[in-house]
Amino acid sequence: MDSSPNVEEHNVRRIRVLLFPWLAHGHISPFLELAKRLAQRNFYTYLCSTPINLSSIKDKLSRDRNPENTSIELVELNLPSLPNLPPHYHTTKSLPPHLMQTLKKAFDLSAPSFSDILSTIKPDLLVYDFIQPWAPTLAYHLNIPAVQLLTTGAAFTSFCFHLYEKNPDNKFPFPSFYISNYVNRKFIERASSPEGIEDRYRFTQCVDKSIDIVLINTFKEIEEKYLDYLSCVYGKEFVPVGPLVQTDTDSTSCEMNKFSGWLGNKESSTVVFVSVGTEYFMSKEEIQEVAYGLELSEVNFIWVIRFPDNHEGDVGLAQVLPKGFMERIGEKGMVVEKWAPQAKILGSSKIGGFVSHCGWNSVLESMKYGVPIIAMPMHLDQPVNARLVVELGLGVEVKRDKDGKLDRREIGEVIRKVLMGKEGMEIKRKAVEMSEMMRHKGNKDTELLVQKFGRLCDGGTT
Repeated sequence: MDSSPNVEEHNVRRIRVLLFPWLAHGHISPFLELAKRLAQRNFYTYLCSTPINLSSIKDKLSRDRNPENTSIELVELNLPSLPNLPPHYHTTKSLPPHLMQTLKKAFDLSAPSFSDILSTIKPDLLVYDFIQPWAPTLAYHLNIPAVQLLTTGAAFTSFCFHLYEKNPDNKFPFPSFYISNYVNRKFIERASSPEGIEDRYRFTQCVDKSIDIVLINTFKEIEEKYLDYLSCVYGKEFVPVGPLVQTDTDSTSCEMNKFSGWLGNKESSTVVFVSVGTEYFMSKEEIQEVAYGLELSEVNFIWVIRFPDNHEGDVGLAQVLPKGFMERIGEKGMVVEKWAPQAKILGSSKIGGFVSHCGWNSVLESMKYGVPIIAMPMHLDQPVNARLVVELGLGVEVKRDKDGKLDRREIGEVIRKVLMGKEGMEIKRKAVEMSEMMRHKGNKDTELLVQKFGRLCDGGTT
């Protein structure tokens, strides 16, 4: 860790920013994209995370081959050893769900180590995530200004604010964002549990401790009214800095070859990509409903299925898919375990829809590549993100029954509607328009952020 890089270049002081995301791929990814954008503007950035997370970042930076990436330095944060949490579990990716609270505990216990990192680097500014209120406190003790970056959208953040700060019985102030009784009940129960109260504290304290502004990974063209609402009720400016979507250099041509060959035999916009992210693991019942739904849709598909790292060795695709499924689908479908190059696949002209859990990064990637969404939210921010997708006219949501269960007929019907129906044609048109708008959006938001960072680091206000 180099605490004193060359901070003078062409007689202009280089601002040194330490970026500190939560230990989730969906959080690290936008932080890394922000680091790249700052590196293009004469900033020197440090990205701090655990060794297991940094190993994948090193691969991405090396594949990127951008000379400005030399202005990004990776800093290891070593978590304390806890039972059942070896170093390869110091990430949420493929983490067994029952260990999530243990990971949060280990993260909190790493505060002294993070304090040492701050003292060694002495950055001009700290940018931190939603779950570590101790990080800005440590920074302030060292006279380092700290700003929060929220990696979720403004609609979901508004919903959280309403849920955490107001009476949950009150209606959410945006009528189009109805939340089904099943999802709303689960969300409130989660927020009321001992762990949920801690999460609520983390969320509100992190926002409160952010100096002057709060950064958020979105853009005005899709969430302006929610940004205005947040700035009004919280009394500080919520600054859009997105979309922080990484380029499709996240895979090698070799990794993409097997998909490219299969896609090459399909017609344009006839394939759906199916994925529910890196942190949610579908039950056997859910997997089977999706499988039968894909069969009923009769469309081509690429489906990524993941299992937690501690799943039984004899549990695999053959044990969870319906009997005879692979034989019946033949060349119409590809089912892969663990991982697929999502960005490259979504960028293919053969993809006509994305059966998505509606994690925020995936929603932004769909917008970037102009791919209609078949929204199938699972938990966390995903139900609210799915409502936003529908509100923007960029997709259709798969409805669940009153108990929150998926239905194969509904899945098949929505897929066919999006890929083959008249409504799907209009959704595709809007998705393409969104993609074009994002491509021509320019760097205005980033330039404004650079100005705000400069004023903060000079001791002024934004």
